Amino acid sequence: MTNAKRLRSLLALLFAFALIAAACGGDDVTDAGSGSGEEEAGEEEAMEEEAGEEEAMEEEAMEEGDSLGDGSLGTVTIAAGEAIQIRSLNAITGDVAFLGVPNQQGIEIAIADYGQVHGFDVDMGTGLDDLCSADGGQAAAQTIVADEQVIGVIGTSCSGAATAAAPLITANGMVLFSPSNTSPALTSDLAGNAGENYNVGYYRTAHNDLFQGEAMAKFVKEELGLDTAAAIHDGDPYTQGLAGAFRDAFEALGGEITAFTAINKEDSDMVPVLTEVASGTPQALFFPIFQPAGDFIASQAPGVPGLEDTVLLAADGLLVDGFLELAETTDMYFSGPDVRFGANTNQATGKTADDILAVFDETYGGPPSAAFWAHSYDATTILLDAIAAASTVDGDSLIVDRAGVREFLNNLTDYSGIIGTLSCDDFGDCGAQRITVIQNTTPDDIEASKNNVVFDFAP
Repeated sequence: MTNAKRLRSLLALLFAFALIAAACGGDDVTDAGSGSGEEEAGEEEAMEEEAGEEEAMEEEAMEEGDSLGDGSLGTVTIAAGEAIQIRSLNAITGDVAFLGVPNQQGIEIAIADYGQVHGFDVDMGTGLDDLCSADGGQAAAQTIVADEQVIGVIGTSCSGAATAAAPLITANGMVLFSPSNTSPALTSDLAGNAGENYNVGYYRTAHNDLFQGEAMAKFVKEELGLDTAAAIHDGDPYTQGLAGAFRDAFEALGGEITAFTAINKEDSDMVPVLTEVASGTPQALFFPIFQPAGDFIASQAPGVPGLEDTVLLAADGLLVDGFLELAETTDMYFSGPDVRFGANTNQATGKTADDILAVFDETYGGPPSAAFWAHSYDATTILLDAIAAASTVDGDSLIVDRAGVREFLNNLTDYSGIIGTLSCDDFGDCGAQRITVIQNTTPDDIEASKNNVVFDFAP
């Protein structure tokens, strides 16, 4: 909570106590019909006067520099009548649009729910496309950093895009706050060592895939009771990182990895690689990849000798409507973020998951197609809280300290979000880190399958 918000809360509390004290005076209370209109008018005038004093004190506090930041990364000045600029950078076209589109929609809803920051509107501009690739992430990042008014970016959708976008965005004093990047390389190994693609100024509400890999390994070894498994990735930082996390965790539990191999994203004939995998006769096959490659593995694997009875498992990259609807995915298992949000409330807006999903239905015509929409919503409100905390009013303008935005995020602790209670570690991992495994028993009722949790993991 910013100092200004604390001040408003304190003033509201003191005013409430004053009203209670007046009501309890008792001795001079008049009849309901004698002077009640005058009393109401008096109370109304008092409330208006109190609100005016509160606003003046808040502005005075900000004018006196009661905000975060030391100016080391520069400042952004928003003139009267202009809007605070943030950006959405997600995969909104192509095969992975199912992931990026609901992310962008979650951002739009969050901005509308949050409202103004110190009297200034917030504008995310035109949504930018990361194309779920390093080239796409780099190109979009170059567009973003060319606008010196941009303070922060919600994105990217894909870890591969972030490896190229994050260095550019963070080097220009902005922050990159991802709702769905999960590669450990972007943050840390959870043992105090920075990932190879970590950049200061990068944060995420998405989980670290070291947790997801451990969750799936525990499920396979301890719940299904299987001792051998194989893993397939496509060379992407997300797929390779998650497959590797699964491999390491499964072996640590005493399991045997019979094959660890890669495909090309453009491949459609998976029989050669599946034949290689089948030579080890694995009891389980984990392929944390995307469509359309995932479609081909799911349809072709059962026809390869040695894989007829192999249990097929995937992850959040395939935990999407278009894949779950395929008959070939019947009885498959999927790991991903725990989306049982219940009555969780976002502390900045007071909204619950049900509130936001109602907006999805009304505005976009149905529920989000992938799991990270709430992560996008929370990332956006946290970024706006950070901007508010790093802002100072200067006359009719608002000055935002870029270092102050990072200071707020670096010290984020116990933030109440839709996805849970969020705190940021030293490398930008701010997510709730809860993982579930679901089984797709009803491809004709994918919402029921999404709710069919057979295992959960909360480190």
